[in-house]
Amino acid sequence: MLSGKIMAKPQFIYENPNAFTAREKERNLRRLMREMQTVLVAYSGGVDSSYLALIASQELGAKAVCVTGLSPSVSQKQREEARKIAEEFKFNFQTVETDELENPLYQANPTNRCYHCKTELYGKLSSIAEAKKIEFVLDGANTDDVGDYRPGRSAAAEKSVRSPLIEVGLSKSEIRELSKNQRLPTWSQPSSPCLSSRIAYGVPVTIERLSKIERGEEFVRRLGFREFRVRVHDELARLEIAPEEMERALNLNIVQKLAEKFRRLGFKYVTLDLNGYRSGAMNEVLENKEYKK
Repeated sequence: MLSGKIMAKPQFIYENPNAFTAREKERNLRRLMREMQTVLVAYSGGVDSSYLALIASQELGAKAVCVTGLSPSVSQKQREEARKIAEEFKFNFQTVETDELENPLYQANPTNRCYHCKTELYGKLSSIAEAKKIEFVLDGANTDDVGDYRPGRSAAAEKSVRSPLIEVGLSKSEIRELSKNQRLPTWSQPSSPCLSSRIAYGVPVTIERLSKIERGEEFVRRLGFREFRVRVHDELARLEIAPEEMERALNLNIVQKLAEKFRRLGFKYVTLDLNGYRSGAMNEVLENKEYKK
């Protein structure tokens, strides 16, 4: 813990966050940043952390340090986008290498894999914060994350990481709206969690599998698809395409290109999920199971 003032778990600092408009919540967030004075933002380049990094940087300048964790589970595209946004909006930006893939508990890909990843990341960020005498480590969790199955939230609580977007009551849709007002390019960007989240629980996380996923998703992107996932079930690749893009995905020419590419990547079977893309699809197998132990 960096300071006794750090809250062990996220909470709403306003009695009824629903009573505030999105713009009022942003003003409250700015006030909170000024009260904190020095912050380190866990910055991935995604919708939520980019918005938080921007507001922190606007209010605190160089006293807001934005750090991206780098590992094989972070795609080159994500790295480039995070750096580009940091440069464009003049964040006090740096990166740190994380070593979650060296942890056998992470490699085994249990249902709480995210816990081991975030424990590694927040541990590294806390060390940077201590060295720089920064009082608060922040993440980009929003109110939509509350109550969802997110084992990384436990790691955040253990490492005394605060979630200001939750504290002021901001939802994902509000963050997108406010990001658009700030001209952040992430405002309409699809969510993009780490590559490991594409691997079915129990199938080991390896650099080889992560590389296949990254190359496969880049190919799907080059075909013109915008919102999708490549899910890996051992030797089977299951492609999830957004419902509004499904008609094109069913074109026989596209189907053939996808099948050929993924077989060249080393998959024995290639399937198109007829339910289409949906966030958190890998957690569907966890329904009615005691997976939160």
